[in-house]
Amino acid sequence: MSTTTEQQNAANHARFVPGYHYLAGSLALLNLIWAIYRSITHPTVESHAAILVGIILLLALFYLRAFPLAVQDRLIRLEERLRLARLMPLEMQSRLDALTPGQLVALRFASDAELPELATRVINERITDRKQIKLLIREWRADHTRA
Repeated sequence: MSTTTEQQNAANHARFVPGYHYLAGSLALLNLIWAIYRSITHPTVESHAAILVGIILLLALFYLRAFPLAVQDRLIRLEERLRLARLMPLEMQSRLDALTPGQLVALRFASDAELPELATRVINERITDRKQIKLLIREWRADHTRA
């Protein structure tokens, strides 16, 4: 997990792990391409099985990233609902259920001071694009513990 104190913003907040994203993904893809080549040039049961193993490896890499991100998004939604319940004016609290999971995930970067206004704007204007919501944030609240 990253614990850096680097200034975070909409342009640099995404988590990127070169060993995973470049190295492991590239090697798994090269492995599948090699297995396909070997299956075409030297068709055997083993070479065909190697294609299946290559596909399984790529799927495993995809799901190794997707599953933790899904759990993280669920936790973020819970945290943000609790934070919004604490910060939003009473007259807006009944509208909090209108926020989608994607909107809540994007709003997590807004500071406490601007969250009520921004959440109200997102609900009223039906802004659903995560990137657009993040770009509306003036005072960024960093998240250095994401998966």
